[in-house]
Amino acid sequence: MEEEALAQFEAGASVFAASDLTRLRDALERGGAVFIGEDNSGGLGVRLKFNAKDVRAINRMEGEGGPVGTDDV
Repeated sequence: MEEEALAQFEAGASVFAASDLTRLRDALERGGAVFIGEDNSGGLGVRLKFNAKDVRAINRMEGEGGPVGTDDV
């Protein structure tokens, strides 16, 4: 797919064939996109998932600020 074709699709100026939509979704999922179906907690959507390396980094950062203290401000 060309960049111009994607821009036209995003603008609603063109329509992709089902096979092109499948290829596009597969590419986005390989890049970390997670497609969320409609359910009781909300509507359709897309979000990025964390990979294992990101999760380890987040877990390492938890508690980095030290113990909670009182503040006189």
